[in-house]
Amino acid sequence: MAKDMKNRLAFLRRRNESPGSNPAGKLDKSMKSVKPTPEEALKWGDSLDKLLAHKYGLAAFRAFLRTEFSEENLEFWLACEEYKKIKSQSKMASKAKKIFAEYIAIQSCKEVNLDSYTRDHTKDNLQNVTRSCFDLAQRRIYGLMEKDSYPRFLRSELYSDLINQKKQSSTPTSSSS
Repeated sequence: MAKDMKNRLAFLRRRNESPGSNPAGKLDKSMKSVKPTPEEALKWGDSLDKLLAHKYGLAAFRAFLRTEFSEENLEFWLACEEYKKIKSQSKMASKAKKIFAEYIAIQSCKEVNLDSYTRDHTKDNLQNVTRSCFDLAQRRIYGLMEKDSYPRFLRSELYSDLINQKKQSSTPTSSSS
């Protein structure tokens, strides 16, 4: 049971460790077993929050962003969500520096698109690390995803396939892994 759950959640741990192993736009095989009903997937059209709150929705959105080469926005947002859960001040300071270096610093490997005010404000916040030091940057990136990537996701073939899928969930699959 624990191994099965670990396998299902493996997509959360994976970053771009092996770029060729998961073609753009394809969901991890481990997510196939938690595929939403068309009705559940339709609810994702209500808001980006509903999409991100659903494990399969999050994986589908990530797969879509991968095809657009903008997965770093979601990764940054998720890193900020994890950051807010850190209790230890020393771990918080270390993680804050890592997030800044990876996503916010100019020319960083996964640099997100932030205006100079937000970038400078966030850099200043690192002088006195708190749970809210990335809040402005996280809101800006969420806003970008909400106004740009999310509407395109809702118009994508990937999303369309999910909401228009036939009632195949009751049909057993003949392929074996």
